[in-house]
This record gives sequence, C-alpha cells and structure tokens, in this order.
Amino acid sequence: MKYISTRSKIEPITSAEAILQGLSEDGGLFVPESIPRMKLEEIESLIGMTYEQRAAAILQKFLTDYTADELAECSELAYDWFDTRAKVPLSILIRNETNTEAPVGVMELWHGPTSAFKDMALQMLPRLMSAALKKTGEQKEILILVATSGDTGKAALAGFADVPQTKIMVFYPDGGVSKIQRLQMVTQAGKNVNVTAVRGNFDDAQTGVKNIFGDEKIREELAKANVKLSSANSINWGRLVPQIVYYFSSYVEFVKEGYFKIGDPVNVAVPTGNFGNILAGYYAKKMGLPVKKLICASNINHVLTDFFQTGIYDRNRAFHKTITPSMDILISSNLERLLYHETNDIERVKNFMAELKETGKYKIDAPLKKRLDKIFYADYADEAETSSMIRRIFENFKYLVDTHTAVALSVIGKYRHDTRDMLPVIVASTASPFKFTAAVLNSLGESTQGIDDLEQLDKLSNLTNKRVPKNLASLESAKVLHENICDKEEMAARVLEFAKK
Repeated sequence: MKYISTRSKIEPITSAEAILQGLSEDGGLFVPESIPRMKLEEIESLIGMTYEQRAAAILQKFLTDYTADELAECSELAYDWFDTRAKVPLSILIRNETNTEAPVGVMELWHGPTSAFKDMALQMLPRLMSAALKKTGEQKEILILVATSGDTGKAALAGFADVPQTKIMVFYPDGGVSKIQRLQMVTQAGKNVNVTAVRGNFDDAQTGVKNIFGDEKIREELAKANVKLSSANSINWGRLVPQIVYYFSSYVEFVKEGYFKIGDPVNVAVPTGNFGNILAGYYAKKMGLPVKKLICASNINHVLTDFFQTGIYDRNRAFHKTITPSMDILISSNLERLLYHETNDIERVKNFMAELKETGKYKIDAPLKKRLDKIFYADYADEAETSSMIRRIFENFKYLVDTHTAVALSVIGKYRHDTRDMLPVIVASTASPFKFTAAVLNSLGESTQGIDDLEQLDKLSNLTNKRVPKNLASLESAKVLHENICDKEEMAARVLEFAKK
C-alpha cells in the first residue's frame, strides 16, 4: 500500500514515509492509493480477539510496509496504559424496559492516560513513528508540531514525551480550552516538550501550523539544524489510521453481546470538529463495515452541518466559544481527504482548498452532494439541547456523558425523527465527563459559582458516584512547567527557536 497527496501528483511513498512526513510538501494530505476491503468473515474473526489484536489486524491492511510483529508490538505498547482491559468499553443505552427499541451503544474512547479519545491514536503514533525512523534510516530529529482545541495537545504530549529522536511543540488557543485541559498540557514534563498559547482561536493556531509546514524557508532553516517537521494532528495518516479500529471493535462487541448478527447494518454518530474522527468511520464503512449512515454531529459553530445540508463550505461566520470546546472549529482539515476519495480528482480538491484559503468558502456540485447525502446525515445541537441531554441520560440511565457526547446523542434523536430509521447506533463518546466538570454540573442543576475547576472534580464525583480518573485527580498537585504565549504571527519564530535548542 502506497500513499499519495490530495493536491498534486507526487511519487507514491510508503506508509512509514508518510507518517514521518506528516503533511505533503504541496500542502495536501496523504491518502492511501486505494482503500482495502474486509470480508464479513474477516470482520467476524475479530470477535475473539483482544482490542490490541484487532488493532494490529486492521492496521496491517493499511501499513503494509510494517511487519505483523511490529504492529503487534506497537499495539501492545500503545494500549498498555489504559485503565480498563477492554480499552474501549461499549455501554448500551435502551430507552424502555422491554428492550424493544434499537439500542445506542456508547463506545467509551476515553480510558487512556489523558481521558480523551485522542489517546486511541496518540498512544499509537509515537510507536509507529519510532518504527518508521528505523525502517527509513532517518537520521534527523523529528519535530512534531501540533495545534489543539484541547484534547489532542495533552494526548500528543503524553505520547511523545522523552521519545528518542523527537521533539514536540503544542500550540493551543489562549482562553479557548477548559482549565483542566490547559492544566493537563502546561504541567507536562519532558526534556523534548514545549507548550505555547496563541492569542486567537483554534483556527488561528491550526492555520499557523499548516503555514509553517508549507513554508520552504522554514524547512531549509530546520534542515540546517538537522530537524525535520512532522505532525501529530489528524492531518498525519499515522494519527488517523488507528481510529478506524474502534469502529470495527465496537461493532463486533455489539454482535458479541447479541444485539444483532454479523452483517446487520448499524448507524454511527460522531461529535465532529476537525472531521478526523468521523472520517475514520468513513474509512471503516468503505472497508466493508456494515454502516448505513454516518451521523455528523456539530455544535452551534455547525460549519459541517451547513456543508452537508447545502453543499457550501463557508467559514465566514461568527466564531462561538461553547461548552464543547473541542468542536469550536471553522476549518475542518480532514474534509479534504473525503473530497479526494469521493471525487478522485486532485485538481478539483486543489481548487476547493485554494478557494477556501482565498475567499473562505467553496461549493461542491450537485452530483457530489448527492453522493455525500447517501453516506452522511448532519445536524447540530445548541447549548441548551446539549445540557438537557446530559441531564436526561443521567436521569434515565444513571450514565454520565460529557458535553461532546451529548451533542452526538442529541443529533441521533434528530436523525431518528427526520428519517424514522431506528437501526442500532454506535456513538463515539470522546471524553470523560470529568474533563468538562462545570458544564456537566450545571447541566445536572448544580451551581459552580466560586468553585475551582479542580474542586468541581470532587463535587461531580460525589454527586454522581462516579470515579475521577487518576490523571485528572493528580492535577491539583502538578507543577506548571510551561507559561509561553505568542501572537499567531510569532508562531514560526517560536518553532525555529525551540528546534535549535
């Protein structure tokens, strides 16, 4: 399996090379030349495997230059840190006592070391990258650049801290992440670590990072220092491909529990900002997982909802800071990969991205929109709907969800109302509710006025009888190690300064 760019005809490269490079020099994203298929018998064979074994089996389909032993070792090391043997437990929600209504299976993607779904990939990526360094004979130091809306940053920092031959630099929007998310990042230890706040929003940070990748002069300066750039955002294929695994894993867990038979269709709902998580679900569907509809759930920024409903992607709109900060995004980078796969036309994709950069919007044609309509349903939930869903789920099931998961659950209701499609649904639960304590407590009718974010952890735990994840409970005594801040125009200079240390 070789990899090509979404924006120009480059010589195909191996997966190891794509993972090390992160972003194509033409500004495009690496995609596989073709999407491998899995027969139902192969999917059924996953039932008897551990999560680590499932991961190795599915990654082998895409990372064909890695050996089976290498992938097995990467998987074992990546998921050893998780606080549950299942790695991704599937909690089943059914709304009536007779169990006649189609269930919603909540796949809990937040049992890793940072209590967010990003751990599913960012504990794997450093292992894949370390193996790639050996496979390619790369001698340069790899500088990982990350823009984060909250969770990616900490997960990447935890994964790459003190990994040989790497440095990692994370940019986050100043004031645009929760206090707990910020504390998780700024207390990260490691000799190869830098965390810097950017005055602006996530899109400013993400655009700054992408511009640095595309700046030839910066690449030349870094080369003089024997440094090469790569990314841990989902623009890096090595970050995206491990996310495909949990869709297969959760589907076979549904089968294992007897809710349906292998081959029966299911819908998938994902709270979506940068489009990476739901794109992994798209790849799973294309590989043969029996997914009928991918339900794209957004918050009140809803640029993706508007795109799927109208065919127009338009980031020229007010930016809202919400109780779902990981979805406060107006430029969804991974949509570019979807456009490539559904058009198979590099020039069209290149033109879409040029229009987005120059005018802030682009429009797809009717045939392409019709194809996307068959695959996706999109809607959004406002702040009140999100809070209401948190309360309803806890009252009905004694099950606690975070704000982002509540958005997806709200949009499932809208999908079922609009389509009358009552198939079972797998919903991506992307973070522990303890990552967003104020919003969750307020949703449950509790005041947080005058209560520190860290004190709120105990209050939420006592109220719901749920355990605070260890990594969050330890923040109270953790030392702040990073107090850097810069304007978006200064990001390139800060990168060069850190790289040359």
